Amino acid sequence: MQAHRRAIRLTILATSLIGLAACENTSGLSAPEEQVMAPGVDLDALANSEGASNVETGHRLIAAGEYELAIRSFNRAALERGTLDAEILSGLGTANLGMGRLGEAEKLLRRAVEMEDAEPVDFNNLGVLLMEKDKPSEAVAYFKRGFALSNGENIAIRDNLRLALAKSENSVTTSEEKQTDYKLVRRGNSEFVIRPTP
Repeated sequence: MQAHRRAIRLTILATSLIGLAACENTSGLSAPEEQVMAPGVDLDALANSEGASNVETGHRLIAAGEYELAIRSFNRAALERGTLDAEILSGLGTANLGMGRLGEAEKLLRRAVEMEDAEPVDFNNLGVLLMEKDKPSEAVAYFKRGFALSNGENIAIRDNLRLALAKSENSVTTSEEKQTDYKLVRRGNSEFVIRPTP
């Protein structure tokens, strides 16, 4: 858990440092082609982008690793819509998963997949959570449902399913076994990875 938080902090710090380096280039010259400089994440602009719904902003914040802000955004979306639909439940569950709150994330994602408007990605993300909780057999069932709902077109779910099948069939595991990164997916098909906590 501590290593997971440290990794998130280092990612945010690295992004901020890149942004500062980009701001210090006041010569008006652009960087050489081989040196691409990425700007830092402007969280205020991200959270208040014009025309973006709170749900869309929540998804963007998750992709940026800003899970607490994402939860706030999804909560605002729930107030606007007057309901907790599958998309909001899934977003809240995924953000909680990113923060390592597995119990809360599981409750939310299980509610999401029971909704009529559940999408393949909702089944995928519940499967990722179950893999995080070392329940590969149950995860396989959700990955299969998600992959079937996507008509076999979602590559991230297919990859997760293959990894989960391999793990569930492998009865012998060791403490030195390499940890696998499973892909979370948000609506709109963007992919991102939550690193397993040690």
